[in-house]
Amino acid sequence: MHYLDHAATTPVLDEVREVMSSVLDDNFGNPSSVHAFGRRAREVVEDGRDRVAGAIGASPSEIVFTGGGTEADNLALKGATLKLRGNGNHVIVTAFEHHAVLDSAHWLARQGFEVTTLPVGPSGVVEPEVVAGAVKPSTILVSVMAVNNEIGTIQPVEQIVAAVKAKSPSTLVHTDAVQALGNIPVDVHRWGVDFAAFAAHKLGGPKGTGALFVRAHVPAEPVIHGGGQERGLRSGTLNVAGIAGFGVAAEIAAKEVHEKTERIGALRDRLWAGIQGAVPDAVLNGDQGARVAGNLNLCVPGADGETMLLLLDGAGIAASSGSACQSGALDPSHVLLAIGVSRDLANGSLRFSLGRSSTEEDVDAVLDALPEVVGRARRVA
Repeated sequence: MHYLDHAATTPVLDEVREVMSSVLDDNFGNPSSVHAFGRRAREVVEDGRDRVAGAIGASPSEIVFTGGGTEADNLALKGATLKLRGNGNHVIVTAFEHHAVLDSAHWLARQGFEVTTLPVGPSGVVEPEVVAGAVKPSTILVSVMAVNNEIGTIQPVEQIVAAVKAKSPSTLVHTDAVQALGNIPVDVHRWGVDFAAFAAHKLGGPKGTGALFVRAHVPAEPVIHGGGQERGLRSGTLNVAGIAGFGVAAEIAAKEVHEKTERIGALRDRLWAGIQGAVPDAVLNGDQGARVAGNLNLCVPGADGETMLLLLDGAGIAASSGSACQSGALDPSHVLLAIGVSRDLANGSLRFSLGRSSTEEDVDAVLDALPEVVGRARRVA
């Protein structure tokens, strides 16, 4: 099999597997316990916290561990707005956010908050002045993702935050950075964000482990109640092995980001050039330059995306048509519709996403299989 779906999840790194295995064998204690077993587990957690913080330019005290990126997004949007409801009731999101953000915003609307969903142009890059233009005195939170999970476009987070804060210094800014760490350099303090969500499994770590950066002194209300772990913001027994693995993966991702993106970018460009030669009417979705190195999202006119995926799978190639969280959905991608792609064309979308383990052989396999795959898909359309 040739795996070209790294944006959905990544293979667990050997270094991560080793540290997690060691923790499962030797540090099974509850990190909230005061005895020696608990203290050793707590040391593992805090080491993981230090590593994640270092990878994103944060202080360890600003890291709240969660069960994944979705939970981190939910905690940011719901926790901030519920805490600050007395200061305003307006929330801003963009139309091509991950459903963890969009569905949280829809939930807030049902609780009486006013939600503005900003349009996104064909480039798939959000303009800072558009975001700032939507801010008003009642705006308490803005959420703009750092890297779009489907089309891979990179957002000017630092400029967006500056524009928002210039208009309303008290407005908080959240970014879903799940697709950012490991794909672009991440520095949450340089960006100026108040919240940022991350997930371990996007960078060679385990599934079911994530983190929310919460800037020091930024208020938030917990959405999961219980034992008061993670400074009272996220109750629940901590996933010690998962956090240890996350820490190692984050450290490696930050260290290798420049070398990785240069190599993966060359593979991605070679793949796109080959696709253009084999399928000349293929359409690239989003800006070609302002995207992470491993992402290639395209549409094939006259072919059904799900059919192409099944045919690719039969040829030993794993790809996707968009977010894995929306797998099985009959509607075309909300991201593609948000950037102006027609419904008919969006139904023929493919996302090839490369990562640390990707090779030239993976690219060759796609280019060898794709002409027949497209031809068969078009014949049955």
